[in-house]
Amino acid sequence: MSLLGKFVTLILSLRRLMKDFILRGFNIEITELLRRVFTYKLKYLPLSNIRGEFIELEKYISVLKSLLSKWSTRPLRITSGLRVIDEDLELYNALWALGPRLVPVVESPNSIDVEVSLSELDFYYNVVGSSVRVYSNVVDLVERDIPTPIVKLKYLSDLGVNVWAKLEWYHPFSLSIKDRVAWYMLINAIERGYVKTRKLYEATSTNTGLGLVGLANYYNLKVRVYLPSTVQKCIDYLFTALGAEVVRKDSPITVAMVNSVLVDAARDGAVVLNQFENDLNFIVHLKYTAKEIDYQLRSIGITPKAIIGGLGTSGHTSAVSLYFKNRYSDVKIYGVQPAVGSTIPGIRRIETGMKWIRHVELDEVVDVKLEDAFNTVVEVARSDGLLIGLSGGAVLYALRKLAENNVIRGNVVAIIPDHGTKYIEILESLVTKLCPEKPILE
Repeated sequence: MSLLGKFVTLILSLRRLMKDFILRGFNIEITELLRRVFTYKLKYLPLSNIRGEFIELEKYISVLKSLLSKWSTRPLRITSGLRVIDEDLELYNALWALGPRLVPVVESPNSIDVEVSLSELDFYYNVVGSSVRVYSNVVDLVERDIPTPIVKLKYLSDLGVNVWAKLEWYHPFSLSIKDRVAWYMLINAIERGYVKTRKLYEATSTNTGLGLVGLANYYNLKVRVYLPSTVQKCIDYLFTALGAEVVRKDSPITVAMVNSVLVDAARDGAVVLNQFENDLNFIVHLKYTAKEIDYQLRSIGITPKAIIGGLGTSGHTSAVSLYFKNRYSDVKIYGVQPAVGSTIPGIRRIETGMKWIRHVELDEVVDVKLEDAFNTVVEVARSDGLLIGLSGGAVLYALRKLAENNVIRGNVVAIIPDHGTKYIEILESLVTKLCPEKPILE
């Protein structure tokens, strides 16, 4: 490296060190910094500049857990062309899944027996968002209009629980958490050259489909959505208005239903992103949803006692579990599923098939009936004024049961996947059946 290059590297390292001082105080001596830069030829480069092969999540999930529990990484070994050597692909993929802005690197065959704190790598840069909220296009909007809000509810305060609701309907296409999944699957498929046809097929219970159709329209792609029998009829009209083709299936979403979509796509030459098997479903929640929660609560000096979320594909709850169980070992994670014989939009039972749940630890999975989820939607609407979706109602009902059983106290994050306005048919039925106060008809 030239003298000028060494000087620039040193200046960048010192800037990061000062930033770390503001956040945590000096945890590294200046002499150690100089040793890293000059003796070991350590460089900090943007992760986006590094190239490497993407591998399956199962091959590096243990590395992910290690990075989060240590909160540090050894340097990546790269070639002169900025490609990761094969022996470091697991580490590269794990860092890519966590998404720091910078990574420490050394040029192979050099190696350094040193650990670099993730805090030195501008770890949270991708979840800070834009203060003015002006975006160049809708794809930019989905990526950068974050973090979604976290708000403290009055609900359950009488039981000694501070409910911090993560409001995931602050997304433009589906008004739900599933915009994250649709965006990340599609943008990566396009960037990696997987979309070789203009046709996309996807099984969806509503929200991922809405997110995918919205983004596909921007990219001039055509989408066929496969809806299970459990979805409201009015959802068909939303997809039709957006220009999507709708296929109704006569069963709930199961492995067999998803496989039938794959068969159709193979016959028709269409691409299936497959939210149920695509590891990007998990990774987007690790890189964004979980990091946002951590970043937001750290900003007010809080580490949650527990986090609770619904189980649909299992993507967001599994990712949050992996992140917080390893970053903070004492955080409890709870999953929520429909009770046997009950159907709640957006969540389903584990035995219907979930890919990522087996890789993580949940402290408990709580069963909830549709009627209890609905009653909680009403309670929250009348206590806090928010009309949350039915899966959010299930999450908060499960949280109430845990609080009533003295399992949970203190600060708890509840992930609320979407808003209640999309469920008008179900709400109409349940209001008529369950609400003692009927609307006044003039």
